[in-house]
Amino acid sequence: MAEEKFPMTIKGKRMLDEELKHLMTVERPTVIKAIEVARGHGDLSENADYSAAKERQGFIEGRIQDINGKLARAQVIDTAAIKSEKIVFGATVVLEEQETSKRVTYQIVGVDEADIKNGKVGITSPIARALISKAEGDEVVVNAPKGEIRYDIIKIKYE
Repeated sequence: MAEEKFPMTIKGKRMLDEELKHLMTVERPTVIKAIEVARGHGDLSENADYSAAKERQGFIEGRIQDINGKLARAQVIDTAAIKSEKIVFGATVVLEEQETSKRVTYQIVGVDEADIKNGKVGITSPIARALISKAEGDEVVVNAPKGEIRYDIIKIKYE
């Protein structure tokens, strides 16, 4: 079975690269030092500093492995190079809610990049799944927790 690829934008990959570098050059050495200092305090069985540092080390090492795995399976996509009349990964879409005429703008991004407050929706989210392969002028129905929301697709752009 082939390994699953994870789509991500160039910016999303850069963010993971920066987090990985920070974990390996700042966080990892800091926690190793904290463990050494805590070891110097004697009995490890009742040493809260040691336990906390070991727990933090476990988190850091787990996150490093997680990021390395994601980067290894990343399919980095230059969204500015996409030429499509239909909505695909990376699209920035302007929608108008039919009921309220309120306009919203979303970019469809990788799961790790999703940030709804900043208009970035993950490729696996209900709204992204509803939008994929639609075109300007289409109606889209999103099954939200509060029920169906109907949008008209006003504009699609790739940047």
